[in-house]
Amino acid sequence: MLDRSTFLRPIAHRGLHDAAKGIVENTAPAFAAAIAKGYGIECDLRPAADGTPLVFHDLELGRLTAGAGLVTELQPGCAAKLPFKAGNVTGILTFADLLTLVVGRVPIFAEIKSEWTEPDLGFLSEVARLAKLYRRPLALMSFDPAVVATVGRLAPDIPRGIVSGSYFDEDGTGWWPGSPLTDARRRALASLLESGQAAPDFYAYEVGALPTAATERVRRQGLPLLTWTVRTDHDRHIAALHADAPIFEGYEA
Repeated sequence: MLDRSTFLRPIAHRGLHDAAKGIVENTAPAFAAAIAKGYGIECDLRPAADGTPLVFHDLELGRLTAGAGLVTELQPGCAAKLPFKAGNVTGILTFADLLTLVVGRVPIFAEIKSEWTEPDLGFLSEVARLAKLYRRPLALMSFDPAVVATVGRLAPDIPRGIVSGSYFDEDGTGWWPGSPLTDARRRALASLLESGQAAPDFYAYEVGALPTAATERVRRQGLPLLTWTVRTDHDRHIAALHADAPIFEGYEA
């Protein structure tokens, strides 16, 4: 269960990053800035080549770092030495690094990335092991209900949530093109119809799609609803009306 009094506060998306100040998303300076303001932290987890959980959003390295190729091809030792393009930062944090940095000062929402294939049991087992050892405010979440169900089995006492949204761009293009997702399944995921086995303790839903019949049902059931990514005054208004906490970036809440 997600303790509302602990977890429901403004949550800094990938940390309190700010390109103008050279503070890069999902890095120690971004997380330190969020902690200093008392914000919750949202971050992303992907496996290194050996399954070690790394704190990184993209599948490919090139947008943020001096590296090339896939983050999932990196060994942890190489990830620790890889420079970012901005912010004078070297090294992708491991999940263990992040937990040591935060040490319970603010809640963490760790989004486990998925390519919509069979869940990586080795990677998820290590995420679950670290989460159980942490024993401080931490929640795990993913777009992929199979991932959420798996971490629920591996770490049943850690709050877990499903991330969702419209699953289609304005031009009708489905999210994750080239993935195994069909349009029918995208619509089912957007309607939160695959929640059963995952048994989520909370949801995080796209702010631009709120409200929906599914999210209103979630709130009537008493489950916390976060919303992402809140950037504008309009987003903030929607979040205040239709969600319990914003996952935000680009301003200070």
